[in-house]
Amino acid sequence: MRRSTPILLLSLALWTLATPVQAETFPSRQVTIVSPYQAGGTSDIIARLIAKKLADVWKQPVIVENKAGANGGIGVMAVVKAPADGYTLLAVASSALTINPLIYPNIAYDVARDLAPITRTGFVPNVLVVNPSLPAKSVAELIALAKAKPGSLNYASQGNGSNGHLTGEMFRQQSGIDIVHIPYKGSAPAVTDLVGGQVQLMFDNLPSVLEQIRGGQLRALAVTTAARAATLPDVPTLDQSGLPGFDSSAWFAMLVAGTTPEPMRVEIERAVVGIMKDDEITKKMAELGITAVAGGSGELAQRIGAESRAWRDVIAKAGIKVE
Repeated sequence: MRRSTPILLLSLALWTLATPVQAETFPSRQVTIVSPYQAGGTSDIIARLIAKKLADVWKQPVIVENKAGANGGIGVMAVVKAPADGYTLLAVASSALTINPLIYPNIAYDVARDLAPITRTGFVPNVLVVNPSLPAKSVAELIALAKAKPGSLNYASQGNGSNGHLTGEMFRQQSGIDIVHIPYKGSAPAVTDLVGGQVQLMFDNLPSVLEQIRGGQLRALAVTTAARAATLPDVPTLDQSGLPGFDSSAWFAMLVAGTTPEPMRVEIERAVVGIMKDDEITKKMAELGITAVAGGSGELAQRIGAESRAWRDVIAKAGIKVE
């Protein structure tokens, strides 16, 4: 037995050398980015810009798949239920991460447990837009009109619990007016009805309405961020328009399923952060009114926590719940 042991060990060593042990290079096949909204919105625009660049970086097909509904919740669950192998990514708006858990009592996902942060990808101001037929050419005139006719003005949003909904609620609370919320299934149908005059005002992501503002189909009264938007330098902020401290923006992020192996998460973060720092991407996004962000997974995790706490007070005061 002692004489056969060296021969056995040698045989095992030779077998090991002959056996491929190198791990599969990631990614080695098509990657899917789930966009949990209708095509054409800001989150979807960013997802498609990233997909094109990722395909160049990884030398693999990267497609965007739209799974709209439940303020992003349907798309989030599609990623949570997909194999946690790094081949299914989530490109999502902040509301699905910071607002949904506060307003849906039976929400099926837990952000901290079921998702792993990759990075924020961009942020935009919301812009307060009105139908040009409305006799209000400033925020002060809009507030005066709403106070003169309580409950007569309707404001559209991308859906219950969307950033536009909550920004509108914040505006209603701070201005002391009575306006009626009309939720839509996405930005596109809401903007269509706003242009058509079925609703009178809306808080929407700047890129989603920039073309209509420039074309005169909508009138921009104010942006919701603390600073003016570079693409609309003549439009004041709500803070400058008589609502001190008003500051709200929509931001967008990339995440993966929470149990995705660390090597895949590291590679995805490296690639996406690199893309968000690319001059071509930042320029394209700036032209659309989007500020590119490349803060990484740690910054995204902190942002989710901070904004969830901020929206909690607005939601509690308004008593918003969605079944």
